[in-house]
Amino acid sequence: MGKNSKISWTHHTFNPWWGCTRTSSGCANCYAEVFAKRTGHNVFGKDVSRRFFGDAHWQDPIRWNEFAMKAGERHRVFCASMGDVFEDHPSLIHHRVRLCQLIAGTSHLDWLLLTKRPETAGRLMSMTPWNPPLWPENVWLGTTLEHEDYYQRVDYLMSIPARVRFLSCEPLLGPLDLTKWLSSVPGQGVDWVIVGGESGQKARPMRREWVESIRDQCYRTSTPFFFKQWGAYGEDGVRRSVAMNGNLLDGIEYKGVPGV
Repeated sequence: MGKNSKISWTHHTFNPWWGCTRTSSGCANCYAEVFAKRTGHNVFGKDVSRRFFGDAHWQDPIRWNEFAMKAGERHRVFCASMGDVFEDHPSLIHHRVRLCQLIAGTSHLDWLLLTKRPETAGRLMSMTPWNPPLWPENVWLGTTLEHEDYYQRVDYLMSIPARVRFLSCEPLLGPLDLTKWLSSVPGQGVDWVIVGGESGQKARPMRREWVESIRDQCYRTSTPFFFKQWGAYGEDGVRRSVAMNGNLLDGIEYKGVPGV
């Protein structure tokens, strides 16, 4: 079974539902909302219903887990590229419980739960079988940090005892100083940093010095650094296709991942 996700830092992508509500500047050009509307689904916004899936869809991670187990490997699953696991929406309660049960039953998968709402994570998970603070070993918890205006998200993230805690600085919209949360002592800081530029017609440019600064901060603390892409604007600031701009920083490809 090959990799089923186009996202370069994961093996698989699983969506327990589609839909969300915008919460910050990083949501301005939300690719998920654009894709949902293109496929005829009105699922983004506070007062609209989400899109849910049947049992066959929920069997996919079970198959991935069986394959990883037979191969003697661990596979990463990015959960909810089309939504946010920790959105406080009444229709999601049952499906979040089902997701927790699925995660608990797929021990050869590392589940990457990325949220713009880490402040709700502990409270919402107290309504599930996990009973925090005992978060499962196969959960990697991350938060999006696209701009310095949202540093408080990292503080919330660090208050949660997930085995791996990571940042997705994508789309990166400004310079970031992460030194407060990076540590050369394992388990004492952010364990992984992902950086990427924005794509799409309304994409905002990402400056080279912002990316280099984050890379250097990670290097000083031996924190794995993953550079996903330049996006619509290249390393030289020129607008081209995402494929043409690529993912090289100073001629080097950075694909750091914890434990890999």
